[in-house]
Amino acid sequence: MSTPLTSLWRGYRDASLILRVAVALVLGAAVGLVGGPAVGEALAPLGELLMRLLKFIILPIVLFTLMAGINQGRAGSLGRIGRKVFLYYLVTSALAIVVGLAVASLLSPGEGMSLEGAASVSVPENPGILSVVLGIVPTNIVEAFAGQDLLGIIFTALVFGLAVAQLRRSETHGELGERLAGLIEALNAVTLKVMGGILHVVPVGVFAIVAGTVAEQGLNTLLSLGDMVVVLYVALGVQMLVYLGLLKGFGVPARAFFREARTPMATAFATQSSSGTLPLTLDAARRLGLPRGLYGFSLPLGATLNMDGAAIRIAISAVFAANVAGAPLDLASMAQIVVVGTLISVGTAGVPGAGIVMIATVFSQVGLPIEAVALLTAIDALVGMGCTALNVTGDLVGSAVIGRSEGERIAEGVDEDASAEGSRA
Repeated sequence: MSTPLTSLWRGYRDASLILRVAVALVLGAAVGLVGGPAVGEALAPLGELLMRLLKFIILPIVLFTLMAGINQGRAGSLGRIGRKVFLYYLVTSALAIVVGLAVASLLSPGEGMSLEGAASVSVPENPGILSVVLGIVPTNIVEAFAGQDLLGIIFTALVFGLAVAQLRRSETHGELGERLAGLIEALNAVTLKVMGGILHVVPVGVFAIVAGTVAEQGLNTLLSLGDMVVVLYVALGVQMLVYLGLLKGFGVPARAFFREARTPMATAFATQSSSGTLPLTLDAARRLGLPRGLYGFSLPLGATLNMDGAAIRIAISAVFAANVAGAPLDLASMAQIVVVGTLISVGTAGVPGAGIVMIATVFSQVGLPIEAVALLTAIDALVGMGCTALNVTGDLVGSAVIGRSEGERIAEGVDEDASAEGSRA
């Protein structure tokens, strides 16, 4: 006999995931505005639970997805795919900065404002590109796994995945290699079952995180620097049109793409974490029918290195700071921002407060007042939400476009909660 609680659970479970997340976003914003900080603090544990669950599944889903993908005959094309991935990330990051500069120059955020009374801001040290490249190879696998070092996890999965592939081709150890490949495939299937259960928690966590963010920020912050926020979101919209053009140009069905991408986009918007959203992004790529050897490599790498939203933020922040200082940027300074900003977006990968590091580093390179960073920190959460959603979208677009360039067919989609079948009672 069905009880009211059981019926409620079935209704929640059977509703599409994106509908549940969308409702959670709206309700979270409303509760945050009405309830204030006290409600945000009360709901914080639910948001923390979601982030813990997503981080909990990152290691197995990245490790087993990439290793299984390599052992499905994709190892030979890995080098070619890797070059395409890096080229895509470099070009779109530079393009995002150009878009940000163009939109900000047209709309001129910060005009009429002053730096008087701006607080000082502590900026973490920029480690530089060389340190990031060297950091790809972990000195201790256990530390890399425990610290959620995505680059280290990718390197480990590549090395051991290729080793298993070689073992399978060995005359003396071929049978052992086949057993290992079967074990990896089984572990990957188990990971997807666990992921299906975590998907049911996503709407609840998103509701709590959005309520807390809105309660903390409030309307006063938005109104005080509203022009900066509006300009940034306009630029994010323009970059989204660029992505749409790329999808159309490579023959990726946009409707199918965004049907699968909207859940990780909404979750990234709420959580402000590309790496935290990674399990959902990987699941969306799987639903699109992309090969595991591609998205198992490109998406974890993109969550660490590819930050188109952050690149737009750099550009608009630079124009904002120049206008506040009363010294608008010339073409030479803009060109310098494009070059430096593109490199900085890679050089600050994995650093806490990476957005502040990027902005402060670019400011120092082109002679903009570092004090303006303190003004921008007031709207950090508001702009971070949109930028993170764009980061995740850019990663998925890149995987889909590269997949099409490799001759892959993009699926029209699978059942919304197909991956959650194993978690249903």
